[in-house]
Amino acid sequence: VQLVESGGGLVQPGGSLTLSCAASGFTFRLYPMTWYRQAPEKERELVATISNPSGTTTNYADSVKGRFTISRDNNKNTVYLQMNSLKPEDTAVYSCRTNIGGVPYWGQGTQVTVSS
Repeated sequence: VQLVESGGGLVQPGGSLTLSCAASGFTFRLYPMTWYRQAPEKERELVATISNPSGTTTNYADSVKGRFTISRDNNKNTVYLQMNSLKPEDTAVYSCRTNIGGVPYWGQGTQVTVSS
C-alpha cells in the first residue's frame, strides 16, 4: 500500500490549493479515504472523509466546512482536497489515510503554508 500526496505549497490568505493523494497497492475504490492535517505543536486533526466507491458521502471538520471539498477519481486511484479561502490557521502538513483490515496506512504528507 502506498499513498503519495502532492500539491502543497505557499499561498496567500484567501487563495486556493488542490492537494492530491495517489494510491497504489490496493483496490482503491473499495475504501473510504480521509485527509488529516497537523500544524506545529498541535494535535493531528481530521479534515475530510469520503466514502467508497461513489464518494457520495463526505464529512468535514467544522473548521473547513464550506471552504474545502474532498473528491475521488477511482479511475485514477486518487483522492483530492480542493481548498479555497485559505487562512493562516490552515497552515499544516496534510496527509491522506486509509484503513485496510484494521490497519491504517498514511502518506508522507505535503506542507501547506498560508502566509502573506
